[in-house]
Amino acid sequence: MLRDSISKGLVAICVGALIAGCEQATAPPSGQNLAELRPLAKHDAAPPTAELLASGLDGPLGSAIGPDGALYVGEAVAGRISRVDPKTGAVTTFASGLPPSLYGPGGGGVFDVAFIGHTAYALVIGVAEDLGGDDIVGIYRVDGPSSFTVVADLGAFNTANPPETDFFIPTGVGFALEPYRHGFLVTDGHLNRVLYVTLDGEIEIVISFSDIVPTGLASKGNKVYMAQAGPVPHLPQDGKVVTFDAKKKSPTATEVASGAQLAVDVEFGHGDNLYVLSQGDFPDGSEPGTPANPNTGALMVVNKDGTLTVITDGLNQPTSLEFIGKTAYFVTFGGEVWKIEDVPKK
Repeated sequence: MLRDSISKGLVAICVGALIAGCEQATAPPSGQNLAELRPLAKHDAAPPTAELLASGLDGPLGSAIGPDGALYVGEAVAGRISRVDPKTGAVTTFASGLPPSLYGPGGGGVFDVAFIGHTAYALVIGVAEDLGGDDIVGIYRVDGPSSFTVVADLGAFNTANPPETDFFIPTGVGFALEPYRHGFLVTDGHLNRVLYVTLDGEIEIVISFSDIVPTGLASKGNKVYMAQAGPVPHLPQDGKVVTFDAKKKSPTATEVASGAQLAVDVEFGHGDNLYVLSQGDFPDGSEPGTPANPNTGALMVVNKDGTLTVITDGLNQPTSLEFIGKTAYFVTFGGEVWKIEDVPKK
């Protein structure tokens, strides 16, 4: 049934790979060692370890650091945003009543959270008529603990402005919400593009891609850094960080680094270094939307020569990354928040 196939395509890691229908990438020539394409150097010192901070979250995906310095996490299944104390791990409800996921973890709902000043916004996807729902795919402003205003109808825009790449979800599969110039940048891993959205609800396409599955975002001024997972089967060399100038008309993306298999997020952290979060090894022969193999994810730092250095590996299906000082925080598909203290610089 179509509904069942859509559910399979969406129940996933919360990557644009939620994206059933992506073409298969070309495998490397027989006998070629993938490690030779972009070697991942390890730190000589013992790597920092990940420590569990909070658990029991209901379908968490994206996250943000709030104006109070706490971690805010979207719980897609529950239709809420929770506040996680970065020191104690205490979890409290910040806002509830947002459209919940129709298909369980990774199947839509609150996919990311962002703040502009003291106001919180939520990116809600996969809840419109094209997937059997009756809510709006878009950016919701949090007006109170249980009140919201839709400031941008992304679903209507995407339906009216389809991409040239193949797709089967007209409203798109938005992934990351990044504050930018009094508005937001939004990646769409299904429609393979980045949108700019104003607080007045105006929407425009900043840059479009082939089937590369854009995921997480970070920005400095007009320069935007974007993670991409690459098409199924998400080969290591297809997991990249690219950059582009969002202010330019018709910008082009330039590769910064590659080798982060199933890259799901990118953030600036300790020492103003750029870090990328890899979800890990994609299971052989799996359908699009399948999470990475357990405990194969990694936090990596981007080097100037385009290589990546592994900071901590063995992460279990991470979905988003934040930094507070020298500490990295990552959310997992299984409903947990972990922290890595004293993250080293390059």
